[in-house]
Amino acid sequence: MKKRDVYLDNMPLEEAKKLFFEELREAGVLKPREPEILDVRKALGRITAEPVFAKISSPHYHAAAMDGIAVAAKDTFGADESNPIRLKEGINFKYVDTGDPLPPGCDTVIMIEEIHPVGDGEVEIIKPCSPWDNLRGIGEDIVATELIVPENHRLRPQDLGAILAGGHVQVAVRRKPVVAIIPTGTELVSPGMTLKPGDIIEYNSSVLAGFVEEWGGQVLVMEKVEDDYEKIRQRVKEALERADAVIINAGSSAGSEDYTSSCIAELGKLLVHGVAIRPGKPVMLGRIGDKPVLGIPGYPVSAALTMNLFVKPLLYLMQGIPAPVPEKIEAVMSRRVVSSIGTEEFLRVKLGRIGERVCASPLSRGAGVIMSMVRADGIVRIPALKEGLEAGERVEVELLRPAYEIENTVVITGSHDITLDLLASEVKKYYPELNVSSAHVGSMGGIMALKRGEAHMAGMHLLDLDTGEYNVPYLKRYLPERGIVLVNLVRRQQGIMVQKGNPKGIKGIEDLKRPDVLFINRQRGAGTRLLLDLKLKELGISPHEIRGYDREEYTHMAVAAAVAGGSADAGLGILAAANALDLDFIPVSPEEYDLAIPEEFYHLDSVKKMLSVINTAEFKKKVEALGGYDTRDTGKIIYQGVGVSQGRFR
Repeated sequence: MKKRDVYLDNMPLEEAKKLFFEELREAGVLKPREPEILDVRKALGRITAEPVFAKISSPHYHAAAMDGIAVAAKDTFGADESNPIRLKEGINFKYVDTGDPLPPGCDTVIMIEEIHPVGDGEVEIIKPCSPWDNLRGIGEDIVATELIVPENHRLRPQDLGAILAGGHVQVAVRRKPVVAIIPTGTELVSPGMTLKPGDIIEYNSSVLAGFVEEWGGQVLVMEKVEDDYEKIRQRVKEALERADAVIINAGSSAGSEDYTSSCIAELGKLLVHGVAIRPGKPVMLGRIGDKPVLGIPGYPVSAALTMNLFVKPLLYLMQGIPAPVPEKIEAVMSRRVVSSIGTEEFLRVKLGRIGERVCASPLSRGAGVIMSMVRADGIVRIPALKEGLEAGERVEVELLRPAYEIENTVVITGSHDITLDLLASEVKKYYPELNVSSAHVGSMGGIMALKRGEAHMAGMHLLDLDTGEYNVPYLKRYLPERGIVLVNLVRRQQGIMVQKGNPKGIKGIEDLKRPDVLFINRQRGAGTRLLLDLKLKELGISPHEIRGYDREEYTHMAVAAAVAGGSADAGLGILAAANALDLDFIPVSPEEYDLAIPEEFYHLDSVKKMLSVINTAEFKKKVEALGGYDTRDTGKIIYQGVGVSQGRFR
């Protein structure tokens, strides 16, 4: 029989974690598993191994957005209550249901509630319609080449729908880490068996397996093994051949039949045996070859705690994503709790709101009381050098509810640019814990968002008519007291996007006033619209002369989609958008697209990480591949506004 080493360490928790994870990192264990290709419909909850871009637009045809009749808008002009217009089915209109394709020759839908049947297949209308009313144009939801989800993104039900709508039937995801669980103990019996004194129902493997699955792993529960060293050793070797990590449950203390420590030490390297925590002190941490092996205590509360402390972060690291941070609240203790000096205790508590306060009531502290896990709402940590907690003492509670959110998002509000989607994907690739959220409200909308403190930064490309300078005059005018750092993202080419082959023969801005040209505009406050207004003013053209001037979209891709789908003949936008949808492009003006960042946000770690991605050669190369972009100044500080300490950003 193998002689056991019964010595238990009392290593501080953070020291044990550092030792364990540094060892695994040096051994190359802490890296994402290789990708696998799945049917999109079977990929719920999986982590994307690469960004997913739309192959097709959605809708991919012009669709009725309402039940009613499809007509040509020109046939409705002049209709009012005193001069109703009659339309004939099959000649002037066709009945359509929501989602039906738009019939040939029609460009609008009149809602069924707004028509009055008068017999003989005729209906009467009392108000005119505009082109494209009550229609869903091509790409209204998803535009071909648009980023649907980035790399390192956990797929939700709505993501699956978007990916399928974008033309994909398969998706690349990270392979789940396989975790083998070995229950040990001669006293263990399977659930449902007749019990005799000394028998213990083997339920721990179900609890541990549930945690592994919840954290994204794939479970391999091995057949339970009795307390025999050679049998345990053989079972561990079998598990190592089939799994990425091995958990040996029970057999981790210093009892007469606890062989786990000797087994790990003989086959590999035992790093830690005993951590100064309560419950869970006997935990073991080791490595055999390139596989992490952990000895998890047999008592269920100890097992659950050590799983959360060591296995949970391990599995997230093996998937290439950060472990979610538990939600925390402040509470007051309902009664006094005494704790032992030298051991960090994890106290399970029940919570309740009493008036304006949240009270925490301690539950049973026994390591074998599984119902304390069932009843617990949260955990209070009692530091190792603290003798306990007093009644009425304010404490921080880590909630045990299944809803965790990582609130580490860089919010960009302002003008739209395709590179923002690319940036979001690249940031997620370099820093999986970060998110980039962009709202497209136009350059002026971005400035106002900064003024109200609603964004970390604003994307802008505003040309000052007096100086010919981009962006800086607007910052001085609208944010005179704010310390602003203006960082160039790209230089880009603005121009007129037209259908392939330029069927209308459009040559420049002056052609937009032709009666046969239907234009689509950007929203008020957008830099693109300001550029258009400047060019119209220079040419002496009134906006009222442009058919479609008042029809607005909020992104370059939406404008490009309208042109590609035939609902507009022309729209002002960037070359990259035209290239994405295979449109012809007539250059109008180069421009600067910058990010305006308030000084207080410029120093945020999340913002600095995002800016570091912007400065990478890989990001710039991908931007230039889109076409129409110049990255010579990408990442450079263009301007430092009032309140910014000179030299701070050098």
